[in-house]
Amino acid sequence: MPYRKDLSLAWSTIKGRKGGFVGSFVAIAAGSAVITACGILLMSGLTTGVTPERYSGAAVVVGGEQSYWLDETAEVRYSERVTLPADKVDAVAAVPGVKSADGDVDIDVSALSSDGEEVGGPDGFPVFGHGWSGASLGPFSVREGSPPAAPDDVVLDAELAEHADLAVGSKIRIVVGSLPSTYRVAGIASPPKGGLDRQSAVFFTDARAAELSGRPGRVDVIGVRAEPHVTPDELAKRITAAVPHVVARTGAERGDVEFLDVGDARSLVVESSASFGGTMVLIVVFVVVSTLALSVQQRRRELALLRAIGATPKQIHWMVGAEMTLVSLSGALVGAIPGVVLAFAMRGVFVLAGAMPSDFQMQVGWVPFLASLVLCMVSARLGGWLVARRVAKTSPVEALGDVAIEPKKLGWVRLTIGFLLIPLGLLLTLSNVAVSGDSAADTAAAAVLLFVVALGCIGPLLLRGAVLLFGSLLNRPSKAHGFLAHANTRAHVRRLSTATTPLAMGVTLAAVQVFGTSTTVAASHDQLEQGLRAGRVLTASSGAGVSPQVVDAVRSVPGAAVVTPVARTQTLLTFPSEDDTATKAFAAQGVTPERLSQTMDLEVIEGDISKLKDGTVALSRIVAETVGADRGETIDLRLGDGTAIKPRVVAIYERGLGFGDVTLPNDLVVAHTTSQVNTAVLVRSEDGTDSETFDGALRKAVEPCPTVGVGDREAFQNAPGSGDSGDWALDLLFQTLLLGYIAIAVVNTLVMATAARVREFAMLRLIGAGREQVRAMMNGEARLVAVSALLFGLLATIPPLVGVSISLTKSPVPSISPLGLIAIVALTVALSWGSIAMATKYAMRPAPVDAIGGRE
Repeated sequence: MPYRKDLSLAWSTIKGRKGGFVGSFVAIAAGSAVITACGILLMSGLTTGVTPERYSGAAVVVGGEQSYWLDETAEVRYSERVTLPADKVDAVAAVPGVKSADGDVDIDVSALSSDGEEVGGPDGFPVFGHGWSGASLGPFSVREGSPPAAPDDVVLDAELAEHADLAVGSKIRIVVGSLPSTYRVAGIASPPKGGLDRQSAVFFTDARAAELSGRPGRVDVIGVRAEPHVTPDELAKRITAAVPHVVARTGAERGDVEFLDVGDARSLVVESSASFGGTMVLIVVFVVVSTLALSVQQRRRELALLRAIGATPKQIHWMVGAEMTLVSLSGALVGAIPGVVLAFAMRGVFVLAGAMPSDFQMQVGWVPFLASLVLCMVSARLGGWLVARRVAKTSPVEALGDVAIEPKKLGWVRLTIGFLLIPLGLLLTLSNVAVSGDSAADTAAAAVLLFVVALGCIGPLLLRGAVLLFGSLLNRPSKAHGFLAHANTRAHVRRLSTATTPLAMGVTLAAVQVFGTSTTVAASHDQLEQGLRAGRVLTASSGAGVSPQVVDAVRSVPGAAVVTPVARTQTLLTFPSEDDTATKAFAAQGVTPERLSQTMDLEVIEGDISKLKDGTVALSRIVAETVGADRGETIDLRLGDGTAIKPRVVAIYERGLGFGDVTLPNDLVVAHTTSQVNTAVLVRSEDGTDSETFDGALRKAVEPCPTVGVGDREAFQNAPGSGDSGDWALDLLFQTLLLGYIAIAVVNTLVMATAARVREFAMLRLIGAGREQVRAMMNGEARLVAVSALLFGLLATIPPLVGVSISLTKSPVPSISPLGLIAIVALTVALSWGSIAMATKYAMRPAPVDAIGGRE
C-alpha cells in the first residue's frame, strides 16, 4: 500500500513536470530499442538459421568439428570445410537407432552450355556436385531418365535442367576448379519437398564424385536416418557419444552443416549482438544517470523544500525510484516496437556486409522484450538511486541554502578516478611503442575507453578551464549578448557540461573509429601498391578459383619469367599469453617461394623467404610480435580446415596488411582449402617482352579453361577470397548505433537544459533584452559547447591513434581522413547549435509576463 501511494505521487509529479521527465523517457526508449534489437538478433542466432535442403530427409546431419573452442562459451570458426574420414560412415551406421548413414561430398562446379555460356541455377544459385548416394538424403528422385552409371553421366535437379534448357541425353560441360569436362545428362531429378532455394545440384557416380572432390577416402557430411521410435535429438546424443570428433545436428541446425555460411553467421550474430547489447546496457545507465542528474538539478528547490518540511532520505529515494519505475516502464514499452524494426535493419546491414546469408531467418519472441524491459527498469532505478543520493543525504538547512547557486566542486572520488585514468591511458599507449604486435590495436581500444571515462569524470572541470582560457574569445564581453553568454557559462559550468561531456565522448569514439579505419586502409593499400610487382593476374570469373594445373600451363608460355600461384585462407595461431595461452585468427596466403620478390615483394626484414617449404612458415612483423616468435622457432598453427601443424619460422616480413599475416607453401594451403584451388596467379614477363604478344599467348594458354581470365594488377585486389569479410561494415554499424544513441542523449540534454530556462529568458526580455539578443547569447553558449567538445574529444584520440599507427606502420602519424574530419566537425556543430536553437525558440514562445510567473 505505501508503494502504491509512492507510485500515485510519482504519477502526479510526472504529469505536473512533463518536460523534466521527457528527457529520461526518450533516453530509455531509445536504449530499449537498441537492446531489443540486439536481443532479437541474439535469439535468432541461438534458435534459428536456414532450413536444410539437400539433407531435409535426414533426421541427423553429422559433420566435422567446424569450430575451435577457446573456452566453454567462445569459439573461432574455421574458414574451410572440416572433412571426415570415410570410415566414420560405418562408425555412425553402427550406432544403435541408426537406420542408415550415407556420406556426401560437396564439389563447387560451374555448368556451361554447348556454346560456352555459364548456366547457373535460377536466380544465380551456385551449383554443387555430389555423389548419387547422397541423393537419398533429400530425397531426390529420378523424374526422367536413370541414375548416373558411367563416369561421364550426370543427373541434374529439375530446376537447373529447366533453366539450362537441357533434357535427358543432352550434353553439358561442367567445370571443376578450372578444368571443363563434357558429360551426358543421364537423368533429371525432382528436388526434395521444400525445393532448392539457395543452390542447384549435379549428381555424379560416387566414384567420380570422390575423384573430383580431390579427397578420396574423405566425406564432407554424413546424413543419418533414424529407426522408428527414435527421436533425432536422442540419436544425435548417441552418435556424438559413440563417434569421436564429430558434431551431430538436428532440426534447423542441420542447415549449419550443409551451409557453412549459416554456421559462420550464427556464431557472428550471437557474439556481436551479445557483446554490443552488454555495452549498450552500460551506456544506457550512463545516459540515464546524466539525464536524471540534470532533471534533479532543475528540481533543486522542490526537493530542498521537501527535505525542509520533514521528508526523510528514504522517502526521497522512494519518490525518485517510483518516478523512475513509471518512466522506465513506459519508455521500455514504447521503445520495444522500434526495436523490432531496428533488428531487421541491422540484419540488412549484416547481409550487405556478407556476414549473414539473405535467407537467414529472424525470430521475434517475447524473451528480448522482457529482457529489454527488465534491463531498462533496473538501469533506470540504478540511475535514480545514484542521482538521489546527494539530495537525500543533504540536511534540510543545507538543502535550502544550496538551491540558489550551482555546486562548484566535484566529488573527490570522481576527480580521483578521472585523473588516474589519464596517465593509465597514456601508459597503455606507450606500451604499444614497446610491445607493438596485433594486440596493439586492442590496447589502443582499451586506452580509448579509459580516456572516454576520464572525460566523463572530469568533463565539468575541463569545461571550466576552457571557459577561462578562450571563453572571452568565443564570446566578446564588450557586446551585451557576448557578456551574457560568457557570464552564464562561467556561472553554470555544471549545467553546460552535462551536454558538452557526452558530446566530447562521442567525438572521441567517432574519431578513433574513422581515423583508425582510415589508417589501416591506407597502410594496406600502400603495402599492396608497393609490394605487387606482377604485371598480369589470372583470376576466375566464376567457380571456386584457379586450378593448380593452370599454373603449369602458364609457366610454359614464352616470355613468362615468374609465375606465382596465390591461395588465400585463414589460419589460427595459438601462443603463450600471460599465465595461459591465446588463439587468434590471421589472414594467410599460400605461395611458391621461387623468385617471389619479382611478383610479390613482402619486404622481408629478417630471414630468407626462398627457404619456404613444407614444415616452414613466414610471418608478418605484427604477427611475429604478437605471438612472440623469432626466426628459427616453431609455432602452433591450425590451417583453414583445422589441421594442426608446427611449422618453423624462416622469415619475418613487413607487408602483412597488404598480402596476409601468414605465408605458407602454396601446395599446403591448396590441399587444405574447401575447393583446393588458387585465389589468383601472379605473372611477370621477362624484360623486353612485347606486351601485346605476351597477353595473347597468356589468353591462348588459358583458353581451355573458360572460367579463367587475364587481368591487370587490380584484379588481384578484386579476386574472390582476397577481400575483407565485411567486419568494417559491422564495426561501422555498431559504432553508428552507439554514436547515434549518444547523439540522442546530447540533443536530449541540451533541449532539457535550454527549455528549462523559460523564466531566465523572460527576465532578460523584461529588463530590455530583445529576442535576437537572447538568441545571440545562446548561440555563444552553443559555440563554446561545440568548440570544447571538439577540442577535448579530438585531444583524447591522439594517444590511441598514435599507438595504432606505430603498431601498423612504424610511423607515429596516423592517416586522417579529411572527409571524416569534416563530417565529425559538422555533426558536432549541428547537434550542439541545432538543439540549443530549437529549445531556445520553444522557451521564448510564452509572453515574458506570463513566463516570469510560471513554475520553475
